[in-house]
Amino acid sequence: MKILMLGWELPPHNSGGLGVACLNLSKSLAKMGADIDFVVPYEAEHHLEYMNVLSACEIDPLIRYGGAYESKEIEKKKFHQAKTQQNLSIRDIQKSYCDFVNKYLMDHKPEVVHAHDWLTYEAGILAKKNFGIPLVAHVHATEFDRGGPDGGNPLIRQIEYEGLVWADKIIAVSHATKDMIVAHYGIPADKIDVAYNGFDVPDDDSYRFDGSSYQYLENLKKKGYTIVSTVGRFTLQKGLFHLMRAAARAISIHPKMVFLFAGDGEQKEQLMRMSADLGIAKNVIFTGFIRGKQLRDIYSISDIFVMSSVSEPFGLTALEAAHHGNALIVTKQSGVGEVLNSIVRYDFWDEDKLASALVNIAESPALEDSLRDGIKHEYARISWDDVAEKCVEVYDEVRKHKRNCF
Repeated sequence: MKILMLGWELPPHNSGGLGVACLNLSKSLAKMGADIDFVVPYEAEHHLEYMNVLSACEIDPLIRYGGAYESKEIEKKKFHQAKTQQNLSIRDIQKSYCDFVNKYLMDHKPEVVHAHDWLTYEAGILAKKNFGIPLVAHVHATEFDRGGPDGGNPLIRQIEYEGLVWADKIIAVSHATKDMIVAHYGIPADKIDVAYNGFDVPDDDSYRFDGSSYQYLENLKKKGYTIVSTVGRFTLQKGLFHLMRAAARAISIHPKMVFLFAGDGEQKEQLMRMSADLGIAKNVIFTGFIRGKQLRDIYSISDIFVMSSVSEPFGLTALEAAHHGNALIVTKQSGVGEVLNSIVRYDFWDEDKLASALVNIAESPALEDSLRDGIKHEYARISWDDVAEKCVEVYDEVRKHKRNCF
């Protein structure tokens, strides 16, 4: 089956879980015999044998980030393209992306177009309207997740709405996301299938934890400290202000705790000031944006992983942390809680409950071991091959629908 996959990022040029999900899904689809052309909005080498990666724009990978995940930045012109001396916004890049897809479809006839998130929906709509190709819209997050109670950027909401309406079928990463699509966009529930993100244990065992990278933390652990980590973009969606206040309460009860905030984003300076104002700056470490081995080392040094999101459609980082032996605390507003049981769950706003959970795990090795052991059996059941099988079912359905229309 020939698939045109429309995405905004692939590792190592990714800012978060979207690129990781696209990469692993494509790999599993290729194992099932899919022939995939994957379009990204930048120019870079990916060295992937199982699919063709096509560059829609001759720009550096970093340029396409501007505002992609920060609603208020979406229409600002803030980057520079050396070849044309033209300032680019995300909207400029999306237009070029659509132009590339239009030209591609003049020479190629994929059986299905699979578009990931609002960033590529306009190109997917173009393929459906102009070339009659069935469109599958994959929802990894909505603007209501990213933008908070006010619904974020109205332009993005409009693009999301049009993409979901035009799509022949929609794949949501959790039932919570499906419910949100139905409630906010009025899409019929039977048009939406749920396919949880997967997790596959790496085939090679080349990774080894390098304790020398975090000798300071290793020494603290020897002195009885508990290491708590969180990983992600520092945005409203991630609920990090709540986590910081809960950290202060937990430290006041159990002082031997250190919190690692791994990532970057618009709230970084506020979070740093907040840790100082709360008097816990010496117990809080900001690592900056990390990936690859550095990220795996963070997971390995940590005892507890917290996903404090106000709204998290799924949450791949929780599965990654579990694989590296972390006890998990996640909000009830996180989709990963639909597939895991051996976790502590709380409402994102309940800072007292989060603080209590942190202290209880830190002071009870038996509880920590129970959470770790239980979750090993749970995440091991989640595979990207299962996600790929669900996608193929959806592809077959939309292709059959197209045949029946003629």
